[in-house]
Amino acid sequence: MRNEIINLLKKEEKFSEKTIDELREVEINDFAEMIKEFGQQPTEYIKREEITKDLDTKYLGKEMYIFKEVMSTNTLAKFLSANGSENGCVILSEKQSDAKGRLGKSWESPLGGIWLSIILKTQVEHSKLPMITLATGVAVQKTLEKIGITNAEIKWPNDIMINGKKVSGILTEAITRFNTIEHVIVGVGIDANFDVNVLSKELQEGSTTLDIELGHRVDENEIIRIFLEEFEKITLLFNDGEFEQILKEWRKNSYSIGKIVEVREPFNKSYDGYVLGISREGALVVEKIDGTLEKVISGECIIKN
Repeated sequence: MRNEIINLLKKEEKFSEKTIDELREVEINDFAEMIKEFGQQPTEYIKREEITKDLDTKYLGKEMYIFKEVMSTNTLAKFLSANGSENGCVILSEKQSDAKGRLGKSWESPLGGIWLSIILKTQVEHSKLPMITLATGVAVQKTLEKIGITNAEIKWPNDIMINGKKVSGILTEAITRFNTIEHVIVGVGIDANFDVNVLSKELQEGSTTLDIELGHRVDENEIIRIFLEEFEKITLLFNDGEFEQILKEWRKNSYSIGKIVEVREPFNKSYDGYVLGISREGALVVEKIDGTLEKVISGECIIKN
């Protein structure tokens, strides 16, 4: 992490080479404070004042750091969560250079998208961790609905789709100690205002953006504000144990239910099946060709034509 931040500072040309060398020797607590100060500096597109001026949350986004570019907001969030940042801290970046999605896949994050991570310092059982991803999907779907996109659907476990194309992804990571979850990092990416042709060729056909779907550019800062409000609402339901309400919203806007899929689970052979629904634990319920039922907790679920 230290080297990542140092490389960022060098790229931004904020410090001399001599200062950069000195930073390598800085105590970790001082180094964390330096990162936080850097995250308070003005940025070009994502504007703190635009996000916070009408932000209606109790705790989410009260601590916020915004960067022009980082390798990964989730990586930065992990570091800050271990060095004094509070529950509900939000880390944003105008672009990411080396972000990762689920299963270690590259997460392409060009300028014009919304790339953020949230630190949750809450007691979470391991069995409930998938529910956080599902809840985040509901928050994204409700955010898009509020800006006029009424046909966004949630693809299990972590994608948001519009007309069969991906517009958003979610990565939830747990920070554990002695088998106890101490913190949860929720990473969210939303394709807002960029040409999909800047993405890798293998991603272009299956991706869309908000400006494509709406026919005009969107206000990234407004969307971030709306999402933070929706995310806090859904996390309050989570904290109160209102899991059925979360699942009800997820099922209502599911892209996966009722489709034929190929399931690829870790360490298991892939198989085809029909998605019947989702369990109370957040597992996908799939009927296999032989009529047996499987609960899919992790892995990939590929929609088949």
